[in-house]
Amino acid sequence: MKGIKFKNLIDAGDPVALGALYSAAGADELVFLDITASHENRNTAAELAKEVAKELNIPFTIGGGIKDVYSAGAILHNGADKISVNSAAVRDPDLIDGLAHAFGSQAVVVAIDAEKQLEGWRVYVSGGRTPTDKYLIEWAQEVESRGAGEILFTSMNHDGMKNGFALEALQSVCTAVSIPVIASGGAGTKAHFTDVFQQTWCTGALAASIFHYKEIEISDLKNYLISQGINMRI
Repeated sequence: MKGIKFKNLIDAGDPVALGALYSAAGADELVFLDITASHENRNTAAELAKEVAKELNIPFTIGGGIKDVYSAGAILHNGADKISVNSAAVRDPDLIDGLAHAFGSQAVVVAIDAEKQLEGWRVYVSGGRTPTDKYLIEWAQEVESRGAGEILFTSMNHDGMKNGFALEALQSVCTAVSIPVIASGGAGTKAHFTDVFQQTWCTGALAASIFHYKEIEISDLKNYLISQGINMRI
């Protein structure tokens, strides 16, 4: 599904078929996030992992509806390389410790959805529906201290807008933690990827709609970034 600022979701295609397409097109890694799973109290990610694993030869992460070590283990057992937690981790931060202990930090991604407000970047859960009392930097530091191996930060203000990533906020997270930070939300042009790699310490950049709707081809983007002096895996 694809929306704007986490709202007005529309069908962008079958995740397994699109995953296979992007794998063949040269994507380095894929992230499947069931953004309504927590809100709708669903956990279908393990079956999705099994179907995706049949089609891909690149690493992939699955998140959505993970509530405990058991449900995370089922996803990893079915072929995912990493699991991503968001709402459940906010509600029970000890979950991060448990996942890191059970599977290793390298398999644990904490996704953080935050919106810039007057008082700062407030963290949201349930697919961007519910505000929490947590704020971006402090929460990022806590998830690192609990054993997360990677942070996927999505700016709700930028999601689907195609006006560029939240560069200042992303760099603030990068300087606050020592684990990899993946940028998400706002990609609309090739230059936006150059900006995120040259102006922040992010180790990766995630995009959805520009690929779903074939506005930018992965191979073209990689060649462009190489021309800008950015190392890419080809």
